[in-house]
Amino acid sequence: MDFHCHLDLYPDPLEVVTTAKQQGTFVLSVTTTPSAYEQTAHLAKDCPNIETGLGLHPELVHQRFGELSLFDKWIHSTDFVGEVGLDGSSRYRSSWENQIKVFTHALKLSDIHGGRILSIHSRQAATEVMNCLEPFKHNNTFILHWFSGTVKELNRAIELGCWFSVGPIMLRGKKGKNLVSRIPQDRILLESDGPFTSLKNQPLYPWDTNNLCIPELSEIWGFDSNKVDSLLAINKEAILSKRYSLKI
Repeated sequence: MDFHCHLDLYPDPLEVVTTAKQQGTFVLSVTTTPSAYEQTAHLAKDCPNIETGLGLHPELVHQRFGELSLFDKWIHSTDFVGEVGLDGSSRYRSSWENQIKVFTHALKLSDIHGGRILSIHSRQAATEVMNCLEPFKHNNTFILHWFSGTVKELNRAIELGCWFSVGPIMLRGKKGKNLVSRIPQDRILLESDGPFTSLKNQPLYPWDTNNLCIPELSEIWGFDSNKVDSLLAINKEAILSKRYSLKI
């Protein structure tokens, strides 16, 4: 499974679609701009195991704030929203107010339309992200992508009912392993964040996640790999079952 990858940004997106379809790998293909949504969704039109999220990445808000109205155009066509969220790093602080406007709009629109499953960016902004999530927690389902906040922030996210998508790079670091060890096992999903992540100078693909993450989770949880695989499969089905009750 891969609950966060940028399908349209691979060198050959159609090849990724073909391989994911052949292997039966579930993919949540997130977009970084609303204007990319239609074409990205079209890439996967014949692949039922690929879903496309409607997103506006916080790193691009300063350039693409004018595309906010496209959320209203496309929200009816998908159960998934992402990548959205906030980025508090110094490079993007100048767009902070507009980031909050975009993120709040996406949350409110998702809520108005019965709820969506959202893949959320929270780098150096976990507390502010959760402040935004709080009013919209009843209808929506939140997946925190590559969470890197504090333990206190993690505990708040767990109390809010958030899910967490974790990837090979996160699971190789001491902080990432510590955070994952504290997350309820039934709230964990896998992600690649490809093609922005790589190993041995090769981008990670959706079908890499199980092979690379299961051994790490097996060590963290103290379970054999088969049990980890089974737990992850249950988690995948649990969160995907929510999509049928979301569209109105």
